[in-house]
Amino acid sequence: DPVAIAPPAAESAPAATVVTATTSSKTYSTPDTPDNDLMIRAALGKSPVEKTPVWLFRQAGRHLPEYHSYKTQTGRSFLDMLSFPEDVAECTMQPVRRYDLDAAILFSDILVIAEALNIEVTMPGGVGILVPQPLKSPRDMNKRVPFAQVEQDAAAFVQDKLSHVIKSVKLIRTKMAEEQTSIPLIGFSAAPWTLLFYMVGGSSRKNNDAGTTWLKKHPEASKRLLDTLTKIIIEYTSAQVEAGAHMLQIFEAMGMMIDEDNFYEFAMPCLEQIATELKARYPNVPLMVFSRGASFANEKLSALGYDVVTIDGEVDRSTARATMADRAGLQGNYDPKELILMDADGKVVHTTETVRKSAKELLKDLGPQRLIANLGEGLGGKESPMLVNAFVNAIHEESEAMIAVSSSL
Repeated sequence: DPVAIAPPAAESAPAATVVTATTSSKTYSTPDTPDNDLMIRAALGKSPVEKTPVWLFRQAGRHLPEYHSYKTQTGRSFLDMLSFPEDVAECTMQPVRRYDLDAAILFSDILVIAEALNIEVTMPGGVGILVPQPLKSPRDMNKRVPFAQVEQDAAAFVQDKLSHVIKSVKLIRTKMAEEQTSIPLIGFSAAPWTLLFYMVGGSSRKNNDAGTTWLKKHPEASKRLLDTLTKIIIEYTSAQVEAGAHMLQIFEAMGMMIDEDNFYEFAMPCLEQIATELKARYPNVPLMVFSRGASFANEKLSALGYDVVTIDGEVDRSTARATMADRAGLQGNYDPKELILMDADGKVVHTTETVRKSAKELLKDLGPQRLIANLGEGLGGKESPMLVNAFVNAIHEESEAMIAVSSSL
């Protein structure tokens, strides 16, 4: 029963055949290849797919009635649920039970690293993410952020402060095995700039310039914080792979809150370091990046080692493929508004037919190969599960037909 509260289960991942990749200091393992490996093949581009894979940003939670029922039964807030691996596993599994998705994604939040660094995060509802006590100055930062602990051993810091997330990944893999759901599990993290933006008082609803103001006033302190965040992200995502994640997504969710010059000076070096280190550790684990609202960076991101670059709704599809060349695959950029059934007056504005038509346009514009069909931004909660299902099915059916035709020519 997807609504019932999931009972605790074993926290160890199912036995897996591993592929190893060696760096100078450690030998790392990557998870077994799932039966449905469309996502992995589309991401790495080593072999063609028979149909385009699809998953959705924020596919768990908000828009699902079973999520709201489950959340009510737990009596916990969204942020509180993230501390309970059984809650995380249940919410991760809900959308893959309902839809024919080609991947599950860890049910979590972009600011768990900020919380691990003693930064309180709240979501009071209707106003987005809030940090009640942001970092006020470099002195305040040095007093509150545990730099010494991270610099001494970032991996140990992750295991100490984010162990609940790692346990959740293991439990999700266990649930997937129990439910015979053999698809990739995506692990993820926010990128350093996005974390800094929130930690110094930025918000999507107000204080939009807080992050860039901090960069301008405190460039050296900014670089120290970004460097520390980069170290944590590398170890945090590595720990997710060690626990069973098959793919990784890096979210530069606040890319629209930084200008191009500052992006290249402060954000891009971090993204490059993350890609370089993760691909050295895990060459066969697909690495995806989304620099939302900063599409100017996509071409350079595609050259850093990311296997897939996500395009948001503002990107011109006609030029997106040329921008990537053969360096990276594409992910995106369907408009989630197409999945809202009725407007504020109760008038039906989208149907399964309109969804199929727009899904077909996405495939025609971007091509069915080396593509992961997804959204240009996350599901907001007003979307119709019926139309989400129609989108997933349309992508599979229309892409399969397109590929079959091209193969017969």
